Amino acid sequence: MIYSKINFYLFIILTIFIFSCKKKYQEPSEAKLLFSSGFEDGVYIDSIPVPDYEDYAMIKGKDSETGFSWPINILGASNSGIHYIEDDNKQAVFAEIKTVTGYDGNPTKALYMQENYTHDATQCPYEILDITDGEQDLYIKFRMRTDTTSLHQKDTWRSIFEWKTKKYAEGKGFRLIAYIYTDENGNPYWHWQGDANPENPVWEIDNFNIPVPEGDWFTTEFYWHWSRGDCGRAFWKINGQVIGDHSGPTTRNRKPIDFIMLTQIYGDANPKYQWIDDIEIWSGIPD
Repeated sequence: MIYSKINFYLFIILTIFIFSCKKKYQEPSEAKLLFSSGFEDGVYIDSIPVPDYEDYAMIKGKDSETGFSWPINILGASNSGIHYIEDDNKQAVFAEIKTVTGYDGNPTKALYMQENYTHDATQCPYEILDITDGEQDLYIKFRMRTDTTSLHQKDTWRSIFEWKTKKYAEGKGFRLIAYIYTDENGNPYWHWQGDANPENPVWEIDNFNIPVPEGDWFTTEFYWHWSRGDCGRAFWKINGQVIGDHSGPTTRNRKPIDFIMLTQIYGDANPKYQWIDDIEIWSGIPD
């Protein structure tokens, strides 16, 4: 009788887990464009601080070409902006929207970001903050160009994108993060990782085969299917080539995504700089 009850409860638990995993795996039949901007006319960085967010610079305005407005408010987010972290009174990092030569050789407006040196945990990401619907699929695509010098410093790293779930800082959550590493000879390569904390990867993928573009625009794509089960997925592509495609859990302790560091500039490869342009965010993988 006892074994029958145990088997019954195990069957119920297994059924619920399998059902929820299959249910979450059903992607939308047609991905919806949630946000798009190339920082064109109408978009600006506001110099006036927001109360309680004094360490942030808010990007505002309506993109004249795409019609989408800043700040990014996908997944119920609010108060999104550029976060100056351990910036040494804004001496260590810098960001502005400026006109540069685009990927096609024509002038374009782009978000320029620079880190001069590391002052503790110095970084300057654009954060999509206070997400309230953090269990949804998301696909993010943007163009990027980096400097070349930082890519050949020996045994260094720079992060270009990441997100964290709730309770990550307390050791109970999960982080998804994309890096450019350099080896002991100063050769750059890609690193894709999901972790419980910076020193404890849950999984990690190195890619030495796809070259890191140097001084040229490239397209980067991120997609994830949030799941606590084996049906989770997280891939990263550069110029359409797969850097890493992880299958399995994309969270810990069932924690939803808390915030996304969309345009991250962080690491010990300094000085470094980058340009970001043509951001697209979709509810799933577009056709």
